[in-house]
Amino acid sequence: MEVTDRPVADASWDEHYRDERDAAFLYRALAKVEPTTELRELFEKLASVEDRHVLRWEELFTDAERPLPAHTPAFRTRVLAWMARRFGSSLILPMMLAEEGREVQAYLGLARGASHRLTHKAAVDIASDSAVHARELSEAMGREGEPWHTGGAGGVLKSVVYGFNDGLTANFGLVAGVIGADVAPHIVIISGVAGAIADALSMGSSGYLAAKSEAEVHAHQIDMERHEMRLMPELEEEELALIYEAKGLSRDRAQETASAMMKDPVRALDAMVREELNIHPAELAPLKDGLITGTATAVGAFIPILPFMMMDHARAMWVSLAISMLAHFAIGGARSLFTGRGVWASGRDMFIVGFGVAAVGYVIGELITRML
Repeated sequence: MEVTDRPVADASWDEHYRDERDAAFLYRALAKVEPTTELRELFEKLASVEDRHVLRWEELFTDAERPLPAHTPAFRTRVLAWMARRFGSSLILPMMLAEEGREVQAYLGLARGASHRLTHKAAVDIASDSAVHARELSEAMGREGEPWHTGGAGGVLKSVVYGFNDGLTANFGLVAGVIGADVAPHIVIISGVAGAIADALSMGSSGYLAAKSEAEVHAHQIDMERHEMRLMPELEEEELALIYEAKGLSRDRAQETASAMMKDPVRALDAMVREELNIHPAELAPLKDGLITGTATAVGAFIPILPFMMMDHARAMWVSLAISMLAHFAIGGARSLFTGRGVWASGRDMFIVGFGVAAVGYVIGELITRML
């Protein structure tokens, strides 16, 4: 690809510029509410680096003779800032880590496709800064490794959002199917309540078993690593030295670090678990994950049913449709906190999915009634 000296703006520039300004805004919001001095200073430093990124983009826009795009903090950014003020920074740190990971990938992609030197250099520099940000946030959360390869938010909020989403969509489809069968009003309520309870128990137990299975696999891998370190210490020391060398240490320094680490079996095992196996502490215990997921599923599943418990059947059908579709859009917007997509696009897609599930359920219920 021929590389030119004059930058040429493309459609992605506006998005990158706004993302950098949003990031600076959010890190400052985190710094204002963070009680821990170390984390507060980290957030302030990251905000300053984001300010430098904004200046780089302003220079690129100027060189390309293109006006800066208008900017106000995005809805998603304002929601995260509100959550930090209300619940503390720890709740949204996993999402910030995932965002920094996506930013590394996005800027590396921009650098690979850049046809001009200024944009290429800016993209590489910002990608490097974002990689450092990701590592610092990862360490603040007690993790190590390269978050831009694994990214993704987890924890309580994610379990709530995805459990609520499953309960709402599944039971909305069930209620629509029962309505399509044109049964007595009390049958709709019985079916909906039974479906809500069954779905909540299913999702809760699935979340518990999945988290428990993952914990068991990790425990088995850690136990195997412990035996390997006892039976083959020389080989494990060599592997640890190679890992440190891959992280940028010189060969001699990596060997010295690995040798010193192996003198403390507990620290050595901890290092091998993180560095070689890439195993990190789970954000939620299996039982807690199951309870949170199951409860969120039940809450979402009862939304389509509530109108039938509070009003006559004819009005309840339309009210159930309205609040269920609004809830689908809202939960789609909430999913954007993890996916990085726009709130409108994510909410729209979830709205369409929910409407489609209800339509299919209604048609199936009606067809079965006709066949009987």
